[in-house]
Amino acid sequence: MLTKKMETALNRQIELEGYASFLYLSMASWCDNEGLDGCAQFMHRQSDEERAHMLRIFHYISDVDGHAIVPAVKKPPAKFKSVQEMFKQVYTHEQKVTKSINELVALCYEVDDYGTLNFLQWYVEEQREEEALMRSILDRIKLIGDGPQNLYFIDNEIKKVNEAEMAAGAAENEAEA
Repeated sequence: MLTKKMETALNRQIELEGYASFLYLSMASWCDNEGLDGCAQFMHRQSDEERAHMLRIFHYISDVDGHAIVPAVKKPPAKFKSVQEMFKQVYTHEQKVTKSINELVALCYEVDDYGTLNFLQWYVEEQREEEALMRSILDRIKLIGDGPQNLYFIDNEIKKVNEAEMAAGAAENEAEA
């Protein structure tokens, strides 16, 4: 059974994951509007992934006899200065999520909740992967450069990243089956 303190903290994480899903969905729409199909596909996949992260916590809370709360999610921005700035914002948000997960892990030790600690280990690894992916995208964008003619190359690179991530996810699902 969860302590009220842990339940509250996990419900805050649900809100953060929900916001990430909506933020990335908003980014996908902006990319669509800008003609950046590869980036839009990537952000749609990221949005779906964040929703799955949110639901995973939601179900966990219920599984351990807690009360998962559907959050009110703040409206994310709808416009972005550039694709470069958008991905910088994604990276910053992923760092915020990592910090929040680390705080949950610390709370597990504080309240002697080793079941939740075990559950959160998946998120610790997931956040390491997410931050590494976003750093790699930002590195690629930096190498390509800032000119408007470079948007085509950035979009193609993000499309390749998305395809590689989808293939890796499919391989991971096969290995688990």
